Amino acid sequence: MDSIQEMDNSSISQDGVASHAPSSSSSTASRYENQKRRDWNTFMQYLKNHRPPLALSWCSGAHVLEFLRYLDRFGKTKVHTPICPFYGYPNPPAPCPCPFRQAWGSLDALIGRLRAAFEENEGKPEANPFGTRAVRLYLREVRDLQSKARGISYEKKKRKRPSSAHQQTPSLSLPRPRPPPPGAC
Repeated sequence: MDSIQEMDNSSISQDGVASHAPSSSSSTASRYENQKRRDWNTFMQYLKNHRPPLALSWCSGAHVLEFLRYLDRFGKTKVHTPICPFYGYPNPPAPCPCPFRQAWGSLDALIGRLRAAFEENEGKPEANPFGTRAVRLYLREVRDLQSKARGISYEKKKRKRPSSAHQQTPSLSLPRPRPPPPGAC
């Protein structure tokens, strides 16, 4: 998860720099639950350090977008700009000055955890700033931009549906067996 995991067990100071604190991991909570708690604490610290400080009840999708853009500073994924000669190449042959960003998958997973944590702490799904349309559109935009920059498409996998045409072979078509008459069993 790039720098999002790197920010585990950390808090954000007044100047926006992450400082690491000793970990107090619980052996009973799952890895996902621990990560969700750390992400939630990081977001709450971000709101506390926001100028002016921001209460969770006043947090909106715009504040979530600010947080995601803030996290981009710590990204480790090179995202080529359209003017870069390596734009669209998954493995560029030489270094370039393009910026490092958070990977789309990391942001998507982070938003999922924060959405769940918000509902656990706040309890109002309709007021969840992590589920706003603006956040969904931002994630889609990041995904599309990164896929184009790397020349890799993120397409939804199509569900395989069993159909009778796929079960029969073209050269051998057998008649379907008839069900037994009633009372024959």
